[in-house]
Amino acid sequence: MDLITLLFIFTLAVFLGFELISKVPSQLHTPLMSGSNAISGITIVGALISSGSGQNDLAQWLGLAALILATVNVVGGYLVTDRMLGMFKKKGGDQ
Repeated sequence: MDLITLLFIFTLAVFLGFELISKVPSQLHTPLMSGSNAISGITIVGALISSGSGQNDLAQWLGLAALILATVNVVGGYLVTDRMLGMFKKKGGDQ
């Protein structure tokens, strides 16, 4: 694909993503974002493939950066989910 097509797809994805996320009620925003962050595990697989390809140094460095950022995203998603679920636990000693 040429650069113009890729930029068009990227721009379309940005606008579509903004419209979809702005329509989500605030009560559902945290659980949906936590779930979507966990899906970033797919990004980790792609980053591992890219960083281990050995094609050139730029691909390896970009793969490493993607791996670090996707890992932060996945861990953050699980931490947010854990915190959200912690709000529903009973307070005190009797459970």
